[in-house]
Amino acid sequence: MSDLMERLRGRGWRMTSQRRVVVEVLDGDHVHLTADEVHARASRRLPEISRATVYNTLGELVSLGELTEVSTDGRAKRYDPNAHHPHQHLVCVRCGTIRDVHPSGSPLADLPVEERFGFTVSEVEVTFRGVCPACA
Repeated sequence: MSDLMERLRGRGWRMTSQRRVVVEVLDGDHVHLTADEVHARASRRLPEISRATVYNTLGELVSLGELTEVSTDGRAKRYDPNAHHPHQHLVCVRCGTIRDVHPSGSPLADLPVEERFGFTVSEVEVTFRGVCPACA
């Protein structure tokens, strides 16, 4: 069972067949699918699933904190099921492929206190950009 599926079961989230297939589509490493990609993959498993059901399920999972929305360079939002494991993203500037990366150290440690301008920093987002092997 996937990490996401386990977390949802632990929360007592009602698992309909439509919700289950959306969660199954989101299972795996480096998954960053758009809603349309989720719908396309889900409909191969469950042909009667509607686009609205997929969008509603994704929205609910984001609201629950079980998915993170990832937006890069004005492209369509992507959904990251790795919401409970701190990480950054590596993005291909040509095709938009996204990979999770886990650099050592804290990105907040790289921000000197005098550059925080009195802010209490609660979150840090780091995105690495480059060209993936397929596009190189």
